[in-house]
Amino acid sequence: MKHNYKYVIRSRENNVTSEVHADEGMIQCNAVGQREDQQEEARKQAENQENALNSMLSQILDQQALVRLSNLAAAKPEKAKMVESAVINMARRGQIVGKLSDEGFKQLIERISQQTTRTTTVKFDRRRNNLDSDDDDY
Repeated sequence: MKHNYKYVIRSRENNVTSEVHADEGMIQCNAVGQREDQQEEARKQAENQENALNSMLSQILDQQALVRLSNLAAAKPEKAKMVESAVINMARRGQIVGKLSDEGFKQLIERISQQTTRTTTVKFDRRRNNLDSDDDDY
């Protein structure tokens, strides 16, 4: 004898509807609700923003500069985002006329690198060696 059960569970807190189907020991859960719709909408919005950004960059940079930017994005994604935003801001302010060549793009990357250079220093605290109790004789 085969039994099919269907349970519908609704949660008021997050407006999620879950359907549970039980068929001879097998249970399938399908959660459908606002969360998935919101995630899908956010994904589409992020994709549209990415496409708009790529379109603007292709209008501002020449082909070699775009290749250099994609290589930079593969190696250092954070730095590439900084460079992208700097290029777009410069274009919006009218500082870039026409397409930016590869040489101009290199100079821009160097300027941004100089502005964001972090210096690393190493300091040895030699006083701690005098406080070391491993050498004490008891």
